[in-house]
Amino acid sequence: MRGRAHLGSAKRATERKRERRRGGKPPAAKPRPPKAPRSVSAGRPRRVVDGAAPSAPGAERPRRAPRPERVPRPEIAPGGVAARALPRVVLAGRPNAGKSSLFNRLLRRRKAVVDPTPGVTRDVVEAVATFGDRAVLLVDTGGFEGDQRTDAAAEPNTDRLDRAVRDTSLSAVERAVLVVYVLDGKAGLSAADEAAAAALRRRNVPVLFVVNKLDSPGRLAQGSEFYRLGADELIPVSAAHGHGIPELVDRILAATPGAALEGGAAADADAVRVAIVGRPNAGKSSLVNRLLGYERAIVDATAGTTRDALDTMLEADGGRYVLVDTAGIRRRSRVHDPLERSSVASALEALGRADVALLVIDAVEGLTTQDQKLAALAWNEGRGLVLVVNKWDLRRDEKPATYLANLAHLMPALAGFPMLTISARTGAGVETVLPTVQRVAAAHAAELRTARLNQVVMDAFRAKEPPAVQGRRPRLYYAAQVGRRPPTIVVFSSIPGGIHPSYHRYLSNQIANAFRLKGTPLRVSFRARH
Repeated sequence: MRGRAHLGSAKRATERKRERRRGGKPPAAKPRPPKAPRSVSAGRPRRVVDGAAPSAPGAERPRRAPRPERVPRPEIAPGGVAARALPRVVLAGRPNAGKSSLFNRLLRRRKAVVDPTPGVTRDVVEAVATFGDRAVLLVDTGGFEGDQRTDAAAEPNTDRLDRAVRDTSLSAVERAVLVVYVLDGKAGLSAADEAAAAALRRRNVPVLFVVNKLDSPGRLAQGSEFYRLGADELIPVSAAHGHGIPELVDRILAATPGAALEGGAAADADAVRVAIVGRPNAGKSSLVNRLLGYERAIVDATAGTTRDALDTMLEADGGRYVLVDTAGIRRRSRVHDPLERSSVASALEALGRADVALLVIDAVEGLTTQDQKLAALAWNEGRGLVLVVNKWDLRRDEKPATYLANLAHLMPALAGFPMLTISARTGAGVETVLPTVQRVAAAHAAELRTARLNQVVMDAFRAKEPPAVQGRRPRLYYAAQVGRRPPTIVVFSSIPGGIHPSYHRYLSNQIANAFRLKGTPLRVSFRARH
C-alpha cells in the first residue's frame, strides 16, 4: 500500500509539471478531510507537572526544572588530615570470604582487586567510605586465621608471605574502632573462624559478624550455625548482589563515633599524587616503605607481590604527597591470568589519577622496551615523570652519570626528564626523590604569565620562522595558556594547519626551556585567529 501511494503522488507531480509547460494551471489537489480535534480525555492522558492542571491544546507546556549539577566530592587520601579523624572500620575474615567484594560494595566503586582465587588481598587497602553526611575509614585486609605462629626461618617463601599477610592484618585489627568479621555463608563455619573469633575477643575490639554469600533462601536458613561463635547478632548480606548492605551500613554507623567531612577534604587538596609504576620486582614497594619510614607494603622476592593500588599520605619537608604503590606492569602479551589483568588495570587507573609518575627501573636489567612503553604512557596521559633507577648498590662498577647518559641515548625522549639513581634497600639516594617530585609537580601545575609567554613565542618566531606552505609562510599572532596539569597553550596563527611538526617541537622546546618546565608534558596547539 505504501508503494502504491508513493507511485500515485509521483504521477500527480508529473502531471502538474506537464501542465506548467503547456501554460495551463495544474489540477487542483484533492482537499483532505479535516482532522477531528483530539479531546483531552481521549487517548493518552496528559502528565501533570508539579501538581498543575493539564494544559489546554495549544497552550505552552511547562518546562521541567533543570537538574542541579552534581558536584563531585574530592577524594580523601588515607593518612591525611581528614582521614585521620575518621573511625577505622576493618574488614577481616578467612581468605575468599568476600571481604574485598564487600569493601567495594560499601565504597560504591571498584577499589580492591577481586578474584575467586583465595588470598588475593595481601596488603592493607584503605579508603574513605561516605554515607550521607557520615564517613568512616574502611580497611580491607588479607586472610585472617587467628594467632597461628610458626618459625619464620624454617618457612619457605610462600609460607613467609602468608605470615606477613597475617601479621599485617592483625596489626590493622589492633588499631580498629570496629571489626567487621566476614564469614563465608557458602562454605559454612570452620575451625579457623572459631579461632579467629577467640582471638578477637582477647583483643577487646567491638566485632560485627557478617555472613556473606547468602543470596538464596536455602543458604539464609543455613546461616544459623554461625551463632556458635558467640555472636549476639548475625547480619546476612550478599556483597555480590547488594542484599543486606543498607542494614549493615546502619549497624556500622551505630557502632562508630560520628565524624563528618566538613572542610577535611580541602586540607588534603594541595597534596601531590605520586603513582609509583614499573615492571614487577623492580623495587616499588621497597621504595614506598623507605619513603614512609615504616613497612606499609609487603615486600617479598616473589614477583607480583603487590596486587592492589595502595594510597598513603606522606608529609615531609613542608610538602604533602599521596604515594600510590601499584602492581608491576608486564608486557601485554605475557599477561594471561585474569587476576594479573585486574591488578594491571588498577595500576593504570592509579596512573590516570596521579600528578607525577615515578617510573622505577631495575638497574641490573637496565632499560627495557616495557619501561619505554610505561614512560610513553605517562607522557600520553599528561603526567609528570621522574625516572628512578633502583638497586644501584648492585652496580658499583659504573658511574651514575655514564649510566644515565646511556639511558638518554637509548631513548632520546627521556633526556628531558629527571633521572635518579637510588637504592631502596640501603636508602642511598632516596633523599633526592621527594625534592625532585616537588619540582616536577610545580612545573606540571605552572601558570605561565601571558605577557612573558607571548614574548617567548615572538622571540622564537623572529629567530626561526616556520616553513612556507604552498608559497605562504604562516604567521604567529599571540599565545595564551588554556589549561594546567599539564600546561596547555594555544598559539593563534594565520595557517594553523600548515605548521610543520618540526616547528611544533621547536616552539614547544623554546617555551619549556624559558619557563623551566622539566619533567612535565607541554601541550601546544595552533588555532586560527577570528
